[in-house]
Amino acid sequence: MGKVSKLKLAVLISGGGSNLQAIIDACNAADYPAEIVLVFSNQLDAGGLERGRKAGIRAEAIPHKGYPGGREAYDAAVSTLIEESGADLVVLAGYLRLVSESFVTRWKDRLINIHPSLLPSFKGLHVHQAALDAGVKFAGCTVHYVVPEVDSGPIIAQAVVPVLPGDDAGKLAQRILRQEHRIYPQVIRWIAEGRVSVDAKGIVTVADAPQADFAEINPALEPG
Repeated sequence: MGKVSKLKLAVLISGGGSNLQAIIDACNAADYPAEIVLVFSNQLDAGGLERGRKAGIRAEAIPHKGYPGGREAYDAAVSTLIEESGADLVVLAGYLRLVSESFVTRWKDRLINIHPSLLPSFKGLHVHQAALDAGVKFAGCTVHYVVPEVDSGPIIAQAVVPVLPGDDAGKLAQRILRQEHRIYPQVIRWIAEGRVSVDAKGIVTVADAPQADFAEINPALEPG
């Protein structure tokens, strides 16, 4: 039997790349059906670039500030890099830059993001403090397809954490981040295995996913 082809990923980052590292670790498992072919950043000093290089992955950066031609030209250059890498799926993992509508259109249904709230609540920035200010009892993270409207695409999966007495934005962010590291690789696996579909209303179905997968991304709501 020939070698099974893996889903090829381009992971876009702006910072340290902890979610990138979680995906790298998942890809190191022999049975994981995806591989990273490109790490890209809009920041030359992004720590995640070194994570990629240490893992033997092509890592590139193009500073976005002052890029000739503006956002559209910049995103076109990024698309060219992704296309050259042969990536099938674009994974935004702490990519702190709004992508253009043309970029979203180019990668429609092949572009996902992780957001540190239970969408559709708390879109945009500073979401942990917003959740605390609202007095919610549960927070979490969401993996979704990207559409032109910010943080509004079809929801693929969510993981929930409790908001605990004494939480500040930093403590809550760290609790959510641990779940981001679990949920993102799992969703990529589902996509690679062809389990994920979206209907005309934008509702996502995950077909034939083992119940254990859902237990893994929605762990018991315990402190810590």
